[in-house]
Amino acid sequence: MGQTKQEEEYGYNLFPERKKGTLRNSIEQSLFTFNHKCQVMLQFAMETSPYAKLLLSAMKSSGCKVFKDRHFSCEDCDGTVSGGFDATTSQIVLCQNNIHQQSHMNRVVTHELIHAFDHCRAHVDWFNNYRHLACSEIRAANLSGDCSFTNEATRFNFGLKQHHQECVRGRALRSILAVRNISRKEAEKIVDEVFDTCFNDHAPFGRIPHSKKDAKFAYRDYESRDRYYANL
Repeated sequence: MGQTKQEEEYGYNLFPERKKGTLRNSIEQSLFTFNHKCQVMLQFAMETSPYAKLLLSAMKSSGCKVFKDRHFSCEDCDGTVSGGFDATTSQIVLCQNNIHQQSHMNRVVTHELIHAFDHCRAHVDWFNNYRHLACSEIRAANLSGDCSFTNEATRFNFGLKQHHQECVRGRALRSILAVRNISRKEAEKIVDEVFDTCFNDHAPFGRIPHSKKDAKFAYRDYESRDRYYANL
């Protein structure tokens, strides 16, 4: 039997457990070591990562409170991906077979929460409007720490002038090509069209958090802003 249009064009083939009827229940999942480790690392990320804590607070303020058991799912995925945001279920997929370190989990949770935040605050047409998808991918690469100096150094990617921008552009492009059946030339054109606007949209951080320290400052400022508005 051939793949469905959804699987072919929207990247669902990278997440085999997303197929109808194959999601395992929580009791069955708890028997698997990968799943248990994934759940523990997810909980730690939600409780300690300043990136994740800011995004969770922002989503709650926007009327989209996130619940761990409802909005996250640890699953086995294709070996090329670490996570994804399923707009049809408003659920973040964490690839338990590909995430083995806490720092990696923190980045994936942050990256996907940015997509969830965009889904909450805007009418994102994930499946039909490539510009919407590109914008969210640019924001996720820019604000999640994916392109921090430390992470780029581990990839042996070094540069000086506008290196961060080029990293963001490249990662956004790869993400689009992974989940949409379009040519590289077309994807590059779409990314270029929306890059400046989306790169400069730093909500809800207010700044580009280049490091964990930057994220802590952004989280502190966000919490202080909420307290200020509460007293008006």
